[in-house]
Amino acid sequence: MHTFLCSAILFDLDGVLVDSTPAVAGWWRLWAQENNVDAEEVLKVMHGRPTIDVVRLMTPHLDAEAEAKRIEQRASGNDGVTVMPGAAELLRSLPEERWGVVTSGTRGPAIARLQYAGLPVPRVFVTADDVSKGKPAPEPYLKGAQLLGTNPAECLVVEDAPLGIQSAHAGGMKVIGLATTFPAELLAADAVAEGLRQIRVSVQGGQLTVEV
Repeated sequence: MHTFLCSAILFDLDGVLVDSTPAVAGWWRLWAQENNVDAEEVLKVMHGRPTIDVVRLMTPHLDAEAEAKRIEQRASGNDGVTVMPGAAELLRSLPEERWGVVTSGTRGPAIARLQYAGLPVPRVFVTADDVSKGKPAPEPYLKGAQLLGTNPAECLVVEDAPLGIQSAHAGGMKVIGLATTFPAELLAADAVAEGLRQIRVSVQGGQLTVEV
C-alpha cells in the first residue's frame, strides 16, 4: 500500500472520472479515414494530447485549428460516455475546494461529459482552452495548482495516460496512475491502481491522506 499526504487532488477527466474512450476512438477513426491517415497511428498518439496537437502531429499540412474545431464539434455528443466506477463516491469524499480537473479536452465537451455522467463540475477546471502548452508540458497541472491556491509539490494527480503523468511530474507533483487505458507497466507513476475504488481519502484539517 502507498500513502500520500497532500493538500489537494487534481484529476484528469477521460479515463479517470469518465470513460469516453470508445466514443473518442470512433471520432478519431472517422477523421483519419476522411484524411487518408492511418487510424491506428492516430489512436497511439491521441491519449492525453490536446486535439489540435494530434492534428498537427499527424497532418501538419492541414489547418490545425479548423480540423480541431471540426473534431471537437463531433465530440459534443455524449453517446457512449459512462462514469468511471467509484468516481462519484470519491469526489463526494473530498471538500470542493480541495480538488479540480485538468483535461486536454476543450471546455464545452469536457463540461458536457461531467454533467452527462452525473458528476459535479469543479470550481477549478483547467482545459485546453486555458493553457498555451498542453500535456506533456507542466503548464496544465501547474495552472490547476495555482487556481487551487496550493503549492504544486502539495498536489496529488490522478492520471491514466503516460503524457499526463509526464506533465504532472514535470510540475513537481506525485501521481497515481490508473490502469484503465494503458497497461500498468507503461505508467511511470508513483503508485498504480486498477481503478478509483482502490483509492481511499481521509480528510483532517487542511490535509488529505490518500491510500492506494
